[in-house]
Amino acid sequence: MFTISNPPFELKKKMRRRTGYPVATIAFYGPNDKFASKVAVGIVFSEKEEDEILIQRWFSEDHDVRSDMEIARQILEYIAGHNVHRVVMVDRIIGCPYEEGIDYPEEETCPLCPFWANRDRWTGEIIQ
Repeated sequence: MFTISNPPFELKKKMRRRTGYPVATIAFYGPNDKFASKVAVGIVFSEKEEDEILIQRWFSEDHDVRSDMEIARQILEYIAGHNVHRVVMVDRIIGCPYEEGIDYPEEETCPLCPFWANRDRWTGEIIQ
């Protein structure tokens, strides 16, 4: 499994670091809080807002991306290819894999992921 509780060894060392750039962020998304169909890796090169941030995404419709060893290998290569010094990864699935304004209209909930409607992505709690 490619999770916060069991990341590949290569990431564990970088996750313990508290300073340094570039930083890779890893976030998992899915139709609910049990199945991750998307992982997004962002590379932040410095703390300057105007600097470019690269984002690469991997998807799977039929299996959880956290247990896909090929996706894990590609993520590790992507991170190594950008000389990442530090990695930050969330400990849960944090939302719908579809993107507001791209896959469905702005200011609406995703019609394909009713689980996330009125739900706080960070706590998982229903909000009114």
